[in-house]
Amino acid sequence: MAQKARKHIAKANADTLRNLHLGTLIVHSFFVLANIVFRRRALLPYILLSIPSFICEYVVEKTGRPKVDPATKALRSAGEDLSAPGLTEYMFDVIWVTWGAIVSAIFFGNWGWLLWFAVPIFAVIKGYSLLGAARGMASGMQQQQPDASPAAGNRKQRRAA
Repeated sequence: MAQKARKHIAKANADTLRNLHLGTLIVHSFFVLANIVFRRRALLPYILLSIPSFICEYVVEKTGRPKVDPATKALRSAGEDLSAPGLTEYMFDVIWVTWGAIVSAIFFGNWGWLLWFAVPIFAVIKGYSLLGAARGMASGMQQQQPDASPAAGNRKQRRAA
């Protein structure tokens, strides 16, 4: 049963990574082609704003790629589940927003790069909400701490308290 789940995750990860790399190739090739054929776009924002996307793609590739034993062709590791919520989801968001910014820069000029500012704005909002949640948990823990004096009564009453 577990082997079947690992094979399913490995197949889903391989498909996801293939689509991710294909999408990256298409979007970046389209930008370079449009830059050469149609109008010049600023290359410095393209390079600077594509670096986080490439780093995220590299991390997703390293953690999600299934590993197969070359001799026996047996699955050694299915890789991390790329459909899992959390950091992996945020890395995909960075990649997709970068793709959107590249496409908008192709169609709307250098103003299209402003779309990429959604990433740091989202990070600040998410960080602020996490900080607020941590503060709430910390204040809740302080309120729930028991008194320093031991509870009166027998052992059963102290355990129940």
